[in-house]
Amino acid sequence: MNARTNIVTPLLTTAIASLLLVACSSTPSKPEAAIGARQKLTQLQANPQLASRAPIAIEEAEAAVRAAETPSKDEALTSHHVFIAERKVDTAVALAQSRMLVDHRKVLSDERDSMRLQARTNEADRAHVDANIARDQANQALVVADAARMQNAELKQQIAELNARETDRGLVVTLGDVLFATGRAELKGGATSNLNKLAAFLNEYPDRTVAIEGHTDSTGSESFNMNLSQRRADSVKAYLTGQG
Repeated sequence: MNARTNIVTPLLTTAIASLLLVACSSTPSKPEAAIGARQKLTQLQANPQLASRAPIAIEEAEAAVRAAETPSKDEALTSHHVFIAERKVDTAVALAQSRMLVDHRKVLSDERDSMRLQARTNEADRAHVDANIARDQANQALVVADAARMQNAELKQQIAELNARETDRGLVVTLGDVLFATGRAELKGGATSNLNKLAAFLNEYPDRTVAIEGHTDSTGSESFNMNLSQRRADSVKAYLTGQG
């Protein structure tokens, strides 16, 4: 009885081991054709720029890849699952890339619009500056014109005060015989009023030239009067020069 039991036990153990070996050898392995789809999907999921733009398509691709990775004895079914997985992954990649391209185009469009707006703003600023410059130039021209009119009016007034008259030789100012005593070439003490006006006029208009001529009365000889006229002219010149 004991011998039979000992024989049955090894036989039972051998049968169980054989059954396990048969079961293991008959279990289908993960299809190699699904490896490529998994790698491509993993790359897509690892790219945040793409993964964030097609989350639903990626979920569908993930489900399809898992189905393709499921072992099956039905080769036709496995091939079908792999085909679906590859298409789902390709669709998710294409959708993500397309949406990223659209977003990039929008960014570029916004930047272009911003640059155009800035260009228009700069152009408006330049136009505003040009308008201000033109207005300032016009105002300056008015100021210059007003100054010229005032100067001309002042000149006329000064000429009138000097009792000057316009001739072919220019302005002629006659100072009269109040500057000198008879037969003398020295200026009288109180005879400088008209000379001061003339000196002020010449100082204000330094570009004008002056010709000084001395005159005498008929007293004395011609040579004496000629010499006296020159000395009187020199006295007037010296006084005017001394006034600036």
